[in-house]
Amino acid sequence: MISGFFIVRPRFAMVLAIILCLLGALSLFNLPVSQYPDISPPTITVSASYPGANAEVIADVVGNPLESAINGVDDMVYMSSNSSSAGNYALTVTFAVGTDPDQAQINVQNRAQLAMAQLPTAVSQQGVTVRASSPSFLVAYGFSSPDGSMSELAIANYLTLNLTDRLARVPGVGDASVMGASRYSMRVWMDPQRMTALDITPDDVAAAIRAQNVQASIGRVGAPPSDSQVQVQYTLTAQGRLQDAQAFGDIVVRAGEAGALVRVRDIGRVELGAQSYDSSVRTNGSPGAMLVVNQAPGANALGVADAVAQELKSAAESFPPGLSYEPVYDSTLFVRASVEEILVTLAMTFAVVVFITFIFLGDWRATLIPALAIPVSLLATFAALFVAGFSINLITLLALILATGLVVDDAILVVENVQRLMAEEGLDAASASRKAMTQVTGPIVATTLVLLAVFVPTMLLPGINGELYRQFAVTMSASLIFSSLTALTLSPALCALILRKPTEMKGALAWFARALEKASAGYVRGVKWLVHRTGLVLVILAGTIVAVAVLFRMVPGAFLPSEDQGFLFVDMQLPHASALSRTQEAMQQVEAILRDTEGVAKVISIAGFSLLQNGAVPNGGFVIATLDPWDQRRG
Repeated sequence: MISGFFIVRPRFAMVLAIILCLLGALSLFNLPVSQYPDISPPTITVSASYPGANAEVIADVVGNPLESAINGVDDMVYMSSNSSSAGNYALTVTFAVGTDPDQAQINVQNRAQLAMAQLPTAVSQQGVTVRASSPSFLVAYGFSSPDGSMSELAIANYLTLNLTDRLARVPGVGDASVMGASRYSMRVWMDPQRMTALDITPDDVAAAIRAQNVQASIGRVGAPPSDSQVQVQYTLTAQGRLQDAQAFGDIVVRAGEAGALVRVRDIGRVELGAQSYDSSVRTNGSPGAMLVVNQAPGANALGVADAVAQELKSAAESFPPGLSYEPVYDSTLFVRASVEEILVTLAMTFAVVVFITFIFLGDWRATLIPALAIPVSLLATFAALFVAGFSINLITLLALILATGLVVDDAILVVENVQRLMAEEGLDAASASRKAMTQVTGPIVATTLVLLAVFVPTMLLPGINGELYRQFAVTMSASLIFSSLTALTLSPALCALILRKPTEMKGALAWFARALEKASAGYVRGVKWLVHRTGLVLVILAGTIVAVAVLFRMVPGAFLPSEDQGFLFVDMQLPHASALSRTQEAMQQVEAILRDTEGVAKVISIAGFSLLQNGAVPNGGFVIATLDPWDQRRG
């Protein structure tokens, strides 16, 4: 009998329990925290840009080659693409649940390289980007200049050059991007009439700019095989890429036979502007930009959000004067609030279980043993979650709440039987513990196997449902196994050490014990009465099954419950061919309505980008409305 070994050696049982608690505590601090298990299929995004092309052209010359090359990549489930008239192309490749996102990115990257030769030169020069990241925002920050010292373009350019790469290096960040006016770019606005008169085409201008805006390598002076008398060797340097609009205006497009020169400034104008004007951002009514951070697959959401906030706080020390920022979206706020509520519920559940155990056992010594068994079993469960590669989320925490009432049963069974033998047979604590374990070891193992038979099959469910409930099943199964282990090792050892011969109950405990005996006797009489009326039992059973089936059809169903996340996403679509200026006017009206709405704390709007289409479109936009804290909106 395994329990006899630990009854004789109680310190060994205590050391084993302490080791389980330490392993669980260490795992608890290293487990990632998220709202739900990582059930979303891995997605890889392929993006490209073809300036000046419309959606149909992009779909033909960019989308077709890339999609033909990538289609059928290993473990791919489906893919969807979006081509916008703003010159942007985005392809999202979705893989089967459980696919390694890093390997999927490598496979997609290799396939995309096969199509590079078929893409237009303008597309291949800018490059095709392949990224793996969570499809939804983790956090978003709104940047603005309250004093008006920085323009929307200056803010977006500063974020692109100084913050995106810095945040992308934060562990757990999948991608950091800027929404709003793009980075600085030299823009050449050509005069068609002058170009027609001089017989100059846009390709001539583009070729001249490419030829004269280069970082040239012009060689060395005095390098071998020069005259051996040369004593000095120099590497020559020349003017590199052009730096300002005047230098670009001086680029020679054509040289005449008589020495006449046609420069860029003669056929147009050059200015320093934005690389793209496809979208604009307003933070609480002020022009600005939005910095969006996506979580890497499998990363700790709370840890990543905290690390990003700390990195931004450090970077803010060197911000230009007049630049400020504030969080406008943080998906971890709901996770933190939910985890706090569940932890409070878990503590309340533990207190209720211990209190009820005390009422039924009527002895604080006997209550102490199950009270110690609960944390040992629950902490050890975290070690099992760490080994399985799971996370702390709402599903696993809810499973722990349910497990709190189950893991105590085995310890109560041991304590009650030891008390009964001490009272009825007058045995001492050690002898009663040894005899009690010979009687209850089999039932403890059997009940554990029966409960495992309920939860283990849930681990085998396929698809997204299986990924969601697998962590629930593993949490329950692990807690039950550790509960049985604790009941066979620590509980009998503690019974032999601290239990005393039961004494007669007094006061409220005695009244409760008498009421419990009467209730038990009534229950036994009821069971005896039903045993002889099998037909009635079958009718009741059938009625119960019918009632469950009816209620199952009546109760609304959903994959995950709809809950107040603390934010509202509003996607807006104007008629096709609507200009960006028209979209901006409509967005400002939506902003004004939201800011005047009670319960809305912050509003940030992005005109020219659609969440539903996942791309830049001049007739679309979306708004993120941050609501007041939950405690301020109750009722």
